[in-house]
Amino acid sequence: MKHLLVVVLIAFSLNGFAQQKPLEWHTDVNKAIKISVETEKPLFFFFTGSDWCGWCKRLQKEVFFKPEFAIWANKNVVLVELDFPRRTKLSAELQKQNRELGQMFGVRGYPTIWFVTPVINGKQVDLLEKKLGSQGYVAGGPNAWIAGANKIIKPKK
Repeated sequence: MKHLLVVVLIAFSLNGFAQQKPLEWHTDVNKAIKISVETEKPLFFFFTGSDWCGWCKRLQKEVFFKPEFAIWANKNVVLVELDFPRRTKLSAELQKQNRELGQMFGVRGYPTIWFVTPVINGKQVDLLEKKLGSQGYVAGGPNAWIAGANKIIKPKK
């Protein structure tokens, strides 16, 4: 009977991990804004140099690729990757969008993450009115990174 109980507990544990919603990283800011407004979750702008930035890769490996981050992100933010690669070719439209947002938020290094709540004024979208704060790489893994992010976005419990 004890063995059966252990098998059942393991099966439920594995099933819970298997059903974890995968992260969805948007690259189209307009689509992400629409989702942000509908879900009332702030935008998570991840400014990165995906194919050359060592600190970006380290942040992804130590935080973004961890299950704790996936659970937190799915619950609290709309993820947007704003990439500035050197070897990978992006469309001219995507390059323009990312460059304009980088200038708008004064990005001077990578990785930089900005948390933003879009404000809709008529047909205009204002991304600067409710800039919640920014964060980059934080040592200590997903829990340390999430703790810093929670201080910025103050998630609903």
